[in-house]
Amino acid sequence: MCGIVAYVGHRNACPIIIKGLKRLEYRGYDSAGVALLNGDLNIYKKKGKVSELEKVLEHLQVNSTIGIGHTRWATHGEPNDVNAHPHYSSNKELAIIHNGIIENYASLKTELQARGHQFLSETDSEVFIHLIEDVQSNNDCSLEEAVRLALSMVVGAYAIVVISKHDKDMLIAARKGSPLVIGIGKGEFFLASDATPIIEYTSEVVYLNDHEIATIKKGELSITNIHATKQTPYIQKLDLELDQIEKGGFPHFMLKEIFEQPKSITDCLRGRVIAANGHLQLGGIRQYANKLVQAERIIIVACGTSWHAGLVAEYLFEDFARIPVEVEYASEFRYRNPIIREGDVVIAISQSGETADTLAAIELAKSKGAIIFGVCNVVGSSIARASHEGAYLHAGPEIGVASTKAFTGQVTVLAMMAIIVGNKKGTITDSVYHSLLFELENIPAKVEQALKNNAIILEIAERFKDAKNFLYLGRGYNFPVALEGALKLKEISYIHAEGYPAAEMKHGPIALIDEEMPVCVIATQDNTYEKIVSNIQEVRARKGRVIAVVTEGDEHIKKMAEYTIEVPATHESLMPIVSVIPLQLLSYHIAVLRGCNVDQPRNLAKSVTVE
Repeated sequence: MCGIVAYVGHRNACPIIIKGLKRLEYRGYDSAGVALLNGDLNIYKKKGKVSELEKVLEHLQVNSTIGIGHTRWATHGEPNDVNAHPHYSSNKELAIIHNGIIENYASLKTELQARGHQFLSETDSEVFIHLIEDVQSNNDCSLEEAVRLALSMVVGAYAIVVISKHDKDMLIAARKGSPLVIGIGKGEFFLASDATPIIEYTSEVVYLNDHEIATIKKGELSITNIHATKQTPYIQKLDLELDQIEKGGFPHFMLKEIFEQPKSITDCLRGRVIAANGHLQLGGIRQYANKLVQAERIIIVACGTSWHAGLVAEYLFEDFARIPVEVEYASEFRYRNPIIREGDVVIAISQSGETADTLAAIELAKSKGAIIFGVCNVVGSSIARASHEGAYLHAGPEIGVASTKAFTGQVTVLAMMAIIVGNKKGTITDSVYHSLLFELENIPAKVEQALKNNAIILEIAERFKDAKNFLYLGRGYNFPVALEGALKLKEISYIHAEGYPAAEMKHGPIALIDEEMPVCVIATQDNTYEKIVSNIQEVRARKGRVIAVVTEGDEHIKKMAEYTIEVPATHESLMPIVSVIPLQLLSYHIAVLRGCNVDQPRNLAKSVTVE
């Protein structure tokens, strides 16, 4: 989950790397460091955010045209100066940055110690660079060959960049299971965990594939696989603008991304839905569309917020397509010996397209003959490439660690998929099909309307910012929204919160309710409305503080709830896209009022690329 950046060319590398690390801080911000070659190979690193590293560098005259940098999310070893990357080899002639986990590092470390290697840190990454040094020394080979041989000895996930004291214009990079993109400029190269540090300098990139090794030397890029077979780089154009990765006047990326949702959903729908013509098409699922239509069951694998989107999809596919759906935590799926039959359809959902657990679940399902559909946001990501087919969200970069516009984009794409399948199967009528298309087209405007509640939600946040616990309740399509609302509050405000199906409250959680317990109820008008009204009465009878998200014009619940937030009416299957908006804003405002860093919440990182 760490962020890595490297540069070689004609410019001063240090400011490029520092700026890149700041753009990658959403991937980890426990510590940061750089290695720069200027005669000697010098490493500068510091616990804390990149700004702390800047303080170390500001009084130094650092001028180098080659360097590597890293911002860390701690796995092996606590966050401190010593465990920060980059790491030296024992002779200090090599340095490495690493994103991932080396699973067999302990046995490798024992072997290396027996051969005289001494380690300064607790990290698996330091073992990696000592191993490369050891292989090169024992085999009297080039650094490129030593990296290749060392990679064949490690087990785990990695994106690495290696720099050598003896080659002022050479970087060696490799990946397996962790992302790495190479930007190609005029006589210069940029390497990073994603494209955000690169877009300012070039739009031409190469996404390194698993088991590939890139060598940049004397202004040229060459790529081989782990078996030393030469590969032809596939150069792509970035579909990304610089202003998409800046705050644009908002105090936080999270708030910007919440307010971007009318646009991000519009972009998601663009060219796919033309309601007046009865047109709905996802170009990415045409070849295998019949597999979806004929599926006897669908398995959805995802983690975190994406898992909540998967729960909404369970309702969508079962409702519209009449296909049984199982929603699995990707992190558990591969370890419980799941029953997967040839021809089963697996839908993998991930904002980044790099989630390690979801990738592992895909590989297991593919090995059993399943058809994989990927739903992700990042073009060229590992899940996109590992899937047979799929659909992008087109939501634009999501920098805030707590996912917002990715969730609404995911639900939008999954709704389109379910409607397509239902229409092809004839399990929804033509009138329902056409009404759903018109509702989809109107969703961005309804999200825009929901965002106008911002001032009311800020008032509610001020009232409940000091609460110790929150309960979120929903039924039907709004149950996953309750889970998502609770997760958002936990992630960024550090208030304990739980989401439940409203009827399940009576089976335990009702014991928690008293006059200090805020209970957020998603109570929009659908076929469970009368039931959830009864659940609100049960909360009130125990003096719970009710915050209700209701359909515009609902006077009935307004008389019962302490606070109500109105959202526009829409088809109940699409309501999660609208009803989640107030919960995103509520969590944001509570976190800000509590003084929390909403873009970089403690202990979290945006892209979970380790298991």
